[in-house]
Amino acid sequence: MFDENIDLGYNINKRFVDESCSVLEMKNATGRGQMTSYEIMPGICIMYNDFHMEYCTSKALSRGNMICIDHCREGRIQWDMKNDKYIYIQGGDLRIDCRKKHGGYFEFPLSHYHGLTIGFMIDQAQNSISQYIKEFPVDLEKLREMFCSDSEVVVLRANESISHIFSELYDVPEKIQNTYFKIKVLELLLYLSALNLEEEQSIRPYFTKFQVEKIKAIEKYMTKNIEQRYTLEELSEKFQISLTSMKNCFKGVYGNSIYAYMKSYRMNKAAVLLKETNLSVIDISGKLGYESPSKFSSAFKSIMGKTPTKYRG
Repeated sequence: MFDENIDLGYNINKRFVDESCSVLEMKNATGRGQMTSYEIMPGICIMYNDFHMEYCTSKALSRGNMICIDHCREGRIQWDMKNDKYIYIQGGDLRIDCRKKHGGYFEFPLSHYHGLTIGFMIDQAQNSISQYIKEFPVDLEKLREMFCSDSEVVVLRANESISHIFSELYDVPEKIQNTYFKIKVLELLLYLSALNLEEEQSIRPYFTKFQVEKIKAIEKYMTKNIEQRYTLEELSEKFQISLTSMKNCFKGVYGNSIYAYMKSYRMNKAAVLLKETNLSVIDISGKLGYESPSKFSSAFKSIMGKTPTKYRG
């Protein structure tokens, strides 16, 4: 199996292994992550990643020359770049690296992350591809040099081409799975080999540790005092961060503007209260900072698709 070329670390447990598939699990106090790996060809694997946790620590170390491509389907993941800088990957993005410094601390700002990883042990994978399709025009070593020589990580922004390649990989009938995986992997390699990274504007902005800590403090402050309403100017002044930096960094970390994030947070909190308590709609709207129950109902329907009364059933 492909993962024999990687030291997974002590905090990864193998839950299931057979000739074609392995299921790996990670747990901590905040939740659980599961990785389901399939070998496509010798030296090439695809791994489905499903995490429901706030953070995790990876001890994984590569034992060989490789390149990995991570696709985020939904959720967000924060990578610590080891120099007091962070980068965030959101739904639809690709991350490409050679896994030389993959181990470390990762956070999931929305407490979940779903996606997949396609990994190549370069020499073995190149030989497998050559046997599958003679004279395939992509050199994996050159591809690794293209994406991994000058920077530790390249992130490609979500676009229609990436969505086209990956969208169907999340629901593949088992009887065609292996053949379909091969076709999609070759399609992905052709796509990447033809890219002009400068035109793609591929690198997402880094955020400094100082900025990220401020933004997380703001998010914690707002969600702890969920019944209160704050203007952006008040938050900027209270946490001593410029208004522009606060807005840009908050969206970078949490994937949405402050107002949109808090609206969604309040409505998800309301959904729990509607299902798990006997509080009236008026009481719930007040707890969440809405003076008008009608405005609360309208906001709830815009997020949940139903009025509070219909949602409660």
